[in-house]
Formats: sequence, C-alpha cells, structure tokens
Amino acid sequence: MSGVAAPEADRSPVLGGPAAPAPGEVPLSVVTATFVRLKLSLLRNGVRQSKGRSAAFVGSIAVALLFGALGLLTMVALRGHEDGPAAGVALALTIVLGWAFLPLFIGGADETLDPSRLVMLPLRPGPLLVAQATAALVGTGPLFTLLLLTGAVLPGAHGGAAAAVAVVAVPLTLVTCTTLTRTLATANAGLLSSRKGRDLAVLSGIVVAFGLQGVNLAFASLADEDGEGLGPVAAVADVARWVPPLSAVDAVRAAGEGSWGFVAYGLGGTVLACLLLLRWWSRTLTRLMTAPDSSTLQPAPERAAGRTGPARGPAAWLPGGRTGTVMRRTLLYGWRDPKTKMGWAMSLGMGLLLPVVFAAQGNGSVYNACWVAALLGLTMYNQFGQDYSAFWMVAQTIGTTRDAYLELRGRALAIALIGVPFTCLVVTGSAAAFGAWDQLPDGLGLALALLGALLAVGAVTSARYPYSIPQDNAMKNVAPGQGALAWGSILGGMLAGGVLCAPLIALTVWGRTSEAGWIWAVLPLGAGYGLLLAWAGLRIAAPMTVGRLPEIMAAVSKS
Repeated sequence: MSGVAAPEADRSPVLGGPAAPAPGEVPLSVVTATFVRLKLSLLRNGVRQSKGRSAAFVGSIAVALLFGALGLLTMVALRGHEDGPAAGVALALTIVLGWAFLPLFIGGADETLDPSRLVMLPLRPGPLLVAQATAALVGTGPLFTLLLLTGAVLPGAHGGAAAAVAVVAVPLTLVTCTTLTRTLATANAGLLSSRKGRDLAVLSGIVVAFGLQGVNLAFASLADEDGEGLGPVAAVADVARWVPPLSAVDAVRAAGEGSWGFVAYGLGGTVLACLLLLRWWSRTLTRLMTAPDSSTLQPAPERAAGRTGPARGPAAWLPGGRTGTVMRRTLLYGWRDPKTKMGWAMSLGMGLLLPVVFAAQGNGSVYNACWVAALLGLTMYNQFGQDYSAFWMVAQTIGTTRDAYLELRGRALAIALIGVPFTCLVVTGSAAAFGAWDQLPDGLGLALALLGALLAVGAVTSARYPYSIPQDNAMKNVAPGQGALAWGSILGGMLAGGVLCAPLIALTVWGRTSEAGWIWAVLPLGAGYGLLLAWAGLRIAAPMTVGRLPEIMAAVSKS
C-alpha cells in the first residue's frame, strides 16, 4: 500500500513500541476519533432515511435492546440457583461463538469491518488496528452484548469482591469478543475475496449450521436422560469455564467463593488471549495492507472457444425467448455467484435438516417438510438486488409491463425448476421415513401452496422493498442502513405468505378433524392454489416494477 511503512517499523502503542507518531503521520487520536465518528455517522444515517426505513431501523434497535434486557432479567432470576453461574458461562459461550462466526456469514451493517476497503488510505496498520478496535465497541451489537454479559456474571456475583471482579471481567470479555471478530474478519479477508475462498465459506457455513443443530440435539438428549433441567448446561460449563474469555466470566463466581487462584487465572488468561488476538490481528492486517492483490496481477488469458453459439446441455431444455434467457441467467447466478450460492445451499441444506431435527426431538411429521418450501421461497426475495450493479443493464430492457412480467416470470420459473421437485422429494421422503403416507397428499399440497405464495410475495417485495447487496464486500449481504429493511421485508413476506395459505390450512385442519375421505383433494388444490398465487403475484409486481424502476435502481446501487 502506498504510504505504508515497512511492517517491522510499524508498531502500535497497544502492542508495544513508540507512541509518538512519525513526522507527517496522522496522530493516533485523530485516526481513532475519525473511525468513531464514521461509526456514529453510519448509525445516524440509518435513522435519516425514508419514514418506513427509519421506523424499521429504530425498531430493530429497540428489539435488540429488548431482548438484551430480557436476557439480563432472566439471569437476574437465576441468582441463588445452584446452576445459575453455569448458566452464565453457557450464555457467555453463546455470545463468544456468535461474535466469532455470525459476522463472517451474515455480514453485519458495520462498514468498518472489512479492512480491505481501507488499504488505499495513508494509514499505518498499527493506528488502523487501534481505531478499528475502538469503533467495534460502538453500536447496538456491543450494547446488546454488554447487557447479556452483565447478566451472565450476576448469578455468581455475591459480595463486594465479586462485584469488583465483575467490573473488570465484563468489559474485558466484551473487548476480547470484538477483537476476536476483527481478527477473524481480517484473517479471512483475502480468502473470502476470491471465488474459491467464498465457495469454501459456503461449505463452512453449512457445516457450522449442521454442527450447531447437532449440539442442539445433544443437549436435548442429555436433558431428556437426566431430567435435571440445567444439568447438561452445568456439564458444559465445567469445561468451558477454563477457556478464555469464559474464564473471566467464571472468575466472578470464584471471587465470591474466595478462590483467588482461579480469579487470577481467569482474568490473566483472558488478558493474554486478548493480547495474542491483537498480535495476530496486527500481523494479518499488516500483510493485508502491504501484500499485492489480484488487481495488481496480470490476468490469465481467457479462451474464446465455447463462449458463443446455441445453448448446450441442460440449458437446451429451457424455453426460448426472454423467459428462457432469464431462467438461464438466474441459474448461472446460483452456480457462480458465491452469495447467491450460499442462499441456495442454505435453503436446500436446511430444508433437508429441519425435518430430521424435528424427528430427532420426537416431533416428526410430514407437515414439518413445509419448511423446505418456505426456505426455497425466500430465494425469490430481493431479486433485483441479487444482480448487483449489473441491474442497470436489465433495467434498460424493461420498458413495458409485459417486459417486467417476463423478467419476473423467468426468475420465478428458475426457482420453481429446482424448488418444486426438491419439495416433492423432501415431503415424500418424510412420509416414507415416518410411515405416514396418509399425510402425504395434504402435506405436499400445503408445501406447494406455500412455495407459490412466497414466490408471489417475493416478486412484490422485490419491486416494493429492494435493497443493495455489496458486491465488493464478501462479508456483507446488506448495505449499511438497509439491514432493517431486509429483515422487515423477509419476515413480513413470510407472514404474508402464511396468511395467503390460511384458507388451505383451514381446509386441511377441517378435513383432518372431521376425518373426511376427501383429504387427498388438498394435493391438487394446493398445487393449483400455489400456481394461482404465483401468477397473481407476478401480475401485481410487473406494473409496480415499471413504475418504481428509478427507485429500484437507486436502492440496488447503494453501497
């Protein structure tokens, strides 16, 4: 990076070395204050949007703080309980895992998370590290974490000594969590910026999701066997309390019991872990800011053969005209674009996993397979944002309602091409696994109706509530200030899909309770009803897309 000194000459005051800036270097206090103001500006700009987006943004903050307060009150209620301190350690474990993995897979609204966006600035890695670490402590996430960590230490905080240790342990754990997030984000910045690396992240996300569900099943199994409520949590906490920064949380309990040796280990181990993370972060940040990237390397020549000509393979089976072209483009996005591939992989993987999880918990039912239809239907949401900056080329071809209808129909058919057979496969497999063939007709009918409803609502919300997906940031799926809009459209769209399927649900419940012999009719009714809803949704969304085309382009192009 231009203007960056050699790595061996770059030592931050936090990691050791001279605190005084070199001649011509921006002072550390100025860099830190600038990053804090940047973070506050991002939060403030999230409120200064349209009324709807401002309300959604403020609402998301209120919900986060509400859940943080509820978690705090829950831990207060565990004061005096035998396993209360163990529950606090388990809560802290969940917090640490969340800070470690969630920002990498869901991409928060923190614009300062990705250091690759800052490599062209005349900043040394040391001051940049301090500024990023300080900015990481500003926002709703750190406040939410602070509330939960405060609750985590309360069950074991008995006496003045424990309270004094808690005053140190809580902010120390928070700093370690934010440092862990920044360290992992910086270490994976180079990997996640390449296509193969992002494909690996897709696989990693699926493995993490399956692993978390496996842990959930293990906890449920232990709870059923022991019947002791928090007994399994205490067993996990007995091991986790020795691992920093969880040892700092349990040091509060140890201080109340007079175990000063463990207090020294808990706090000292966490300080050491935080310093090691800072050292790792400093080295990876220096390497990221000084090593050449793909933009400075000569690209390999591409072969022109096979780039033109008629479609071959499965693409030859697609319909002609604009519908087939749009279907092929949508399917190529799902195969080549890492973020779109992640959405498809999670929908297909979780659609298979959830019926298994419900079955392992003793709640197996064919109707649980409707989750696969819901997850696949969500891929229809924010269709225009998935085109990134290339949407302006698509927008040039949309001049009439007919153009918009064909565009949306092609996208919906591409999803249905995979979604309908996969839904039928999962529902039929569930019926075979549970031996509940009598539930197959209405279960499959409900699933197909739900898929059609979500395709319809997804088309409408794509035109009414579009949002940008940053293309140059592998760690973010929503542009800053649009996170509440994205979550609101998805959750509201799912609710609307459920409301649209209410008549068919009521018909199924009535048929089951009355033991009517015509329950098999739910299958053709559900398939036809889902097709009708999808057609109606496309018809409604087409003129809306034409009328709101400038607004859609502005929302999608926001970075």
